[in-house]
Amino acid sequence: MSLPQRRRFPWNLDWNLLRTFMVIVEQRGISKAASHLGLKQPTVSAALKRLEQSIGKTLVIRKPNEFTITRAGQVLYTECATIFGTVSQIPAILDEDKAELRGHLSIAITSSVISEHFDGVLNRFAQAHPGVTYSFTVFESDEVETMIKLNRASFGICLLTTMPKNLRTMVLYREYFGLYCGARHPLFGADAILPEDLEGEPFVAFQTEAEGGPLEAISQLRARLNLSRNWRGVSSSLNEIRRMIMANVGIGALPLHVAAQDVAAGRIRQLPPFDDLPMVDIYLLSNPSRRHSEAEAKFLEAVEDSLSRTALKDRTYGASAPV
Repeated sequence: MSLPQRRRFPWNLDWNLLRTFMVIVEQRGISKAASHLGLKQPTVSAALKRLEQSIGKTLVIRKPNEFTITRAGQVLYTECATIFGTVSQIPAILDEDKAELRGHLSIAITSSVISEHFDGVLNRFAQAHPGVTYSFTVFESDEVETMIKLNRASFGICLLTTMPKNLRTMVLYREYFGLYCGARHPLFGADAILPEDLEGEPFVAFQTEAEGGPLEAISQLRARLNLSRNWRGVSSSLNEIRRMIMANVGIGALPLHVAAQDVAAGRIRQLPPFDDLPMVDIYLLSNPSRRHSEAEAKFLEAVEDSLSRTALKDRTYGASAPV
């Protein structure tokens, strides 16, 4: 593309094509994108072709039983998603001229984040600013990170394998995982359980327990105990892991403070070992390049203030955990 063409590009481009392309990528196909947008499939297909002609690049490889985003398509999608995230902020930004703090906080969060400290911050902020609204949407941890990178949510709460570039991270709280069996499991009623009693036992696992994942320490613990080599159940949801443990699909790991209520109710039992358990940090993510609305800025300030006044050891859950 020549320099004069580049200068005219934003003026000549139909910006609606960018939104259509973003939906095509996220829906993984023309027909699904058409359904999502409420348009006919030929209309969406024609829009994609027009966009490719406008930029002079192939964005999607379309063949029978194949839908592949090209490198140029991936780059363009990232830019489209960032633009969409910026435009999504406009209503909140325009609300800032009101005397009472208003706005909306969209939080992308991994499943079963349980922290009385975070809930306390949320409670105090909600009471102080009744005009602010909230939406919490559950994703897997890597999806949470992507949402914040693409400026599609105010904040993210998730596990991390490595510290992401260009994002701000704060340890919201720390938790320890233990192994549990359900009341239907033969070990549940045993007088004493030794680590060797777990050898060969089937297990249920989080998807993020894979090598290099944020919960890899759990799989390492299972390996040390010689549990079955292959999982019997898998899920990204803590609630579904809990369900499979109680249904005796297999032994599984849960955060100690999350499992405490089920242990007290006699639904599950903690298994050895009880020391040197897997430790996991839960992070709050924010995007420094995002133009935070006043409500978002105030909330981030409230979280930062709470974390600065509460030592990490006091935000660490797990009664038997070494802190």
